[in-house]
Amino acid sequence: MSETVRLDIDPDLLRARMPPRELYRDPAWWKALVAGPLRRGWHCLGSADGLEAAGAARPFTLLPGSLDEPVVLLRGADGVLRMLSNACTHRGHLVVEQAGTGKALRCGYHGRGYTLDGRCTGAPGFEGVASFPGEDEALTRFELVEWRGLLFGSLAPEAPWKDVIAPVEARAGSCMPAKWRRDATLDRAFEFDAHFALYVENYLEGLHIPFLHPALNARLDWKNYGYANFDHATLQVGIAADGEPALALPAGHPDAARGRVAALYFWLFPTTMLNLYPWGLSLNVVEPLGPSRTRVRFHSFVERPELHDRGAGSGLVQVELEDERAALQVMKGLAARTYRGGRYAPAAEAGVHAFHRMLVRTL
Repeated sequence: MSETVRLDIDPDLLRARMPPRELYRDPAWWKALVAGPLRRGWHCLGSADGLEAAGAARPFTLLPGSLDEPVVLLRGADGVLRMLSNACTHRGHLVVEQAGTGKALRCGYHGRGYTLDGRCTGAPGFEGVASFPGEDEALTRFELVEWRGLLFGSLAPEAPWKDVIAPVEARAGSCMPAKWRRDATLDRAFEFDAHFALYVENYLEGLHIPFLHPALNARLDWKNYGYANFDHATLQVGIAADGEPALALPAGHPDAARGRVAALYFWLFPTTMLNLYPWGLSLNVVEPLGPSRTRVRFHSFVERPELHDRGAGSGLVQVELEDERAALQVMKGLAARTYRGGRYAPAAEAGVHAFHRMLVRTL
């Protein structure tokens, strides 16, 4: 197919069809997804722990296997935490090769120096070069925010962070601590041979829960499952079955009318999943490694340990394995040349439709 790709998803959910198989299988479509949605989205970079002091620096590769962007997270002398390009503006050598703290940066290849905010201060051998160092010799600065102890960054954000996170704060702000504290002993990472969009699509609908997740289904009142879509995010509301723990929502909360809420499942375009349970937060960081390979990193932030093995927020590894198997089987099924994109189930797949419309917007 042509290097120029176009995705058409009817904005009318009742008329729309899902994307063609080429979205998940064709190299040109993969290239377009990297250049568009992945480059323009916000991605979770972990916590700000270890970056509290001025001069603290941590090299980081943003989305290895897709963006492969070398950056450095760096606390300036002014106390501001920044995300800068980690490629020296001379010959592209990595400026920061390992985490540490210092008063300035210096490339180990030819000695070019930078301030903690990325400005070039000079370089050996460049004496007499006109207008050197100029502004174009500075390390490129990318967008970075700290949200409740977690870092999110973007190379070229489609939308401001405040707009992306607004529905999370509005619906769950009262249930969250000022700073999430990770329990690293619960960290998990999974890799599987399927396109990342298939994993996202699976996450965005609860239609499969009774068929794919019998243990989870027993903990939820699936018939009262709820959905809400926003400009840059979606929300699924899981209602607790009788006797299962529930979130302590304030009076008048819009989701409390459905019943006792077991979980609030937020997805932030394009790769972040914030799962709020009575025990705390489970964070899914989706890393597209290629058109047919995905890594998902799980991080847990436990506020109430006594509830960690109860309710919808328990047995998450088993749920993950069941979800991965589904994505893998769809990836295999998309080899079928007769597949032309299915219709959306209106009651349960509006979030999937919203995701596809966001892809349309950013491709």
